[in-house]
Amino acid sequence: MTSAPLATRLRVPSGPLFFPVTAFGPDGSVDVDVFRAHVREGVAAGAAAVFACCGTGEFHALTPEEFQECVAAAVAEAAGRVPVVAGAGYGTALAVRYARLAEEAGADGLLAMPPYLVVAGQEGLLRHYTELAAATSLDVIVYQRDNAVFTPETVVGLARAEGVIGFKDGLGDMDLMQRTVSAVRAQVPDDFLYFNGLPTAELTGLAYRGIGVTLYSSAVFCFAPDIALAFHRAFNAGTPDGDATVNRLIDGFYRPFVELRAEGRGYAVSLVKAGVRLGGLDVGPVRAPLHEPADDHVKRLAELVEQGRALLREGV
Repeated sequence: MTSAPLATRLRVPSGPLFFPVTAFGPDGSVDVDVFRAHVREGVAAGAAAVFACCGTGEFHALTPEEFQECVAAAVAEAAGRVPVVAGAGYGTALAVRYARLAEEAGADGLLAMPPYLVVAGQEGLLRHYTELAAATSLDVIVYQRDNAVFTPETVVGLARAEGVIGFKDGLGDMDLMQRTVSAVRAQVPDDFLYFNGLPTAELTGLAYRGIGVTLYSSAVFCFAPDIALAFHRAFNAGTPDGDATVNRLIDGFYRPFVELRAEGRGYAVSLVKAGVRLGGLDVGPVRAPLHEPADDHVKRLAELVEQGRALLREGV
């Protein structure tokens, strides 16, 4: 166990950042026991942090009560060995409510997702996230995607806000991201964390590393932790041999997986959940409005996982 600040614990992770799926039983209710097993297995496999009830964990589909129960379960399974970061979202009042529920459940931080429905201006976005950070003692990572896209100057404002420790990019605009990193570096003296938050972030890892962003979320770790760990080790080695391994895994597993993921809406969640079930843990289906992947897509996923593991056996 450690009492180090969240930013310190995340800055140089010992393994992938784990975004567990949320398990549902046959009646559609949250299956906390299976969720706990999923988190427990991920921590044992080498996760450096647990991001519970976030995008992959279907935050959008959980009631506040279910959310708090799952965050508390993740905290119990992590047992202080790795930090637990919980999702928070919707409008400011609800985001604050979720933040306080996460705080009561023992979380170490928040991943603040985009506000619901509205497309706000920069002034409103800055106010939303700074008010959220001010309302909780938990450290906050702001998630850029969809209707929450920030100018570099707004991110400078976020980096200056008390309690905001990082910025996760799910947009993928490298020009904007480079300008953002540069602006914060020039104007904010303290360290600020950046995360590659694109779906299957490993695919773009080398590009993000080129602008100084080395932290990333790994959905693949949910269902193929051995592949995700091999990639993480090679990526963080930063050597010619390490990068060669990264590229072989991209060519032989990650790119085909991303191409499969692109064949269905919502597959960034439902295909991952199918992968967990293929591994033997029945985490149930996704909740509406998401839908299950087609049977042939699940079959192709199983073949891809075996293809990735064959690369590991060959010593990539």
